Amino acid sequence: MSDCIFCKIVSGEIPANKLYEDDEMLAFFDLHPQAPTHFLVIPKKHIKGPGSIEEPDTGLIGRMIKKGGDLAREHGIGSGFRLVINNGADAGQSVFHIHLHVLGGRAMTWPPG
Repeated sequence: MSDCIFCKIVSGEIPANKLYEDDEMLAFFDLHPQAPTHFLVIPKKHIKGPGSIEEPDTGLIGRMIKKGGDLAREHGIGSGFRLVINNGADAGQSVFHIHLHVLGGRAMTWPPG
């Protein structure tokens, strides 16, 4: 998608502070962190959001969640972290390319919003 900021990060058109990259996904620190450690895990394939996941994408989404947990441990927040995926503007999604927020480094409260 030519107007998607995350697709532009994947293509290298926009720089990001990367933590991890492979053929399927990319992880990078959030520009506006909401916790001491806050990074995103995104698929390289453009998927609008959770409501747009198709059956062939389910393995990729599972691998993204697994990678988020692995990276949380590698960055010292493995004992307590939150994974968040928003769907739609009403849920707080502002970039319409599915992304997993990984937040940690402080106590999380509930409800979140």
